[in-house]
Amino acid sequence: MVFSRRLFLGSAAALATTPASARLAIDGGTPVRAKPLQARLYGPLYYNQMEWDFLREVWEARAPFRFWGMDRSVMPAKVATFEREFATFMQTRFALGVTSGTAALQVALAALEIGPGDEVIVPAWTWHSCFNAVVMAGALPICAEIDSSFNLDPADVERHITPRTRVLMAVHLQGNPANMEALLAIARKHKLRVLEDVSQSVGASYRGKPLGKMGDIAIASLQVNKTISAGEGGAVYTSDAGLFERAIRFHDVGTVRAPHTTWLGSTQGEAFIGVNYRMNEFSGAVLLAQIRKLPQVVGDIRAVARRVYEGIADLKQLELRGLPDPAGELGSAVFVGFPGRSQRDRFLSAMKAENVPASPPSGSVLLPTQPHIIAKRATHPNWPTWTSPAGRAVRYGVETCPRSAAILDRFAGVSLDPKFTEADTRDIVNAIRKVHPAIMAG
Repeated sequence: MVFSRRLFLGSAAALATTPASARLAIDGGTPVRAKPLQARLYGPLYYNQMEWDFLREVWEARAPFRFWGMDRSVMPAKVATFEREFATFMQTRFALGVTSGTAALQVALAALEIGPGDEVIVPAWTWHSCFNAVVMAGALPICAEIDSSFNLDPADVERHITPRTRVLMAVHLQGNPANMEALLAIARKHKLRVLEDVSQSVGASYRGKPLGKMGDIAIASLQVNKTISAGEGGAVYTSDAGLFERAIRFHDVGTVRAPHTTWLGSTQGEAFIGVNYRMNEFSGAVLLAQIRKLPQVVGDIRAVARRVYEGIADLKQLELRGLPDPAGELGSAVFVGFPGRSQRDRFLSAMKAENVPASPPSGSVLLPTQPHIIAKRATHPNWPTWTSPAGRAVRYGVETCPRSAAILDRFAGVSLDPKFTEADTRDIVNAIRKVHPAIMAG
């Protein structure tokens, strides 16, 4: 998995104005910027009259519940329309709005009929929700290493597969698609289902296909830190009618109602115990406006990232995060690798002094190192995840994911904002070009 620097060569140093030999601010030199640069939340940056108009329509109709309003002859349509447009964007047959990305994961696992005795392979480094959803299903999460893309390492997956493995969870982290070609080949070889978690990469793609289209079922988070947002929210999407029906039933206490009956054409399954993860019309109103702006958000953030990549592409000894598909990356951050943690930490300190702060990989946790996971603490001491022989035998801890820990220890990234100006990106380029050579020179 090698980043193709050819993609950005040609105008590599065009944005740079600060010579690499300039004295670092941390050593008493002049900072690149007078004030710290800070990336902001994407979705709210694009709020305008459209969100307000859709919200007002819900308020004026007194119809915040998605399945009926004051006039029961009129079906509220904000969530339903959002679902249709989300599915169209993701190039899938179906999409279901739910209350959060965490809820979406639980819905997707229920749709896949995952439960006690089953195993699900997840990345060692991802958000709590991925691990927790498997545990809440009563199944056993098995953590595999990540690679330099910060995503599931295909080279480490197969050693974790057992006769109990049912699902491979491909999580596309920090705007970067996982190596889907390799992961799908492994899944086909072992007859596994693939669940794509696109929460941190909504709008990204892999070889021309929207993330989430390639697996059996996918989920997205629409929480405030994500590409588009109503504060909270999530979506489950698939082209499999059977999985879609099960997802609908689980998210709505076992039932299927209009408009989903219309969308499906007919139902094939029977009712089963479910929960209530229904999205409300106020959230649907905001998300309907946001999904219509998603192409603009994606175009804007990719343009910002492209300017930064172009500006640093000719740096010697430059290692960027692994990009399985550079053209499909969202571009939410530009990550630079170093030989080890000491150099990485010096880079962090020096960039902060230049008022272009960088940070280690974030937005996720190294799951096997979490105390409650090492202790296998669930909501009940006899939770089925860890009462089976396999559950009792599995061990967590940093010793189970040393390569993931080492990768996370040596990378640092500058978070990007889709509204960054050319001056902002020039400052990022100047700061990296100033600091990186000094750190590598030692």
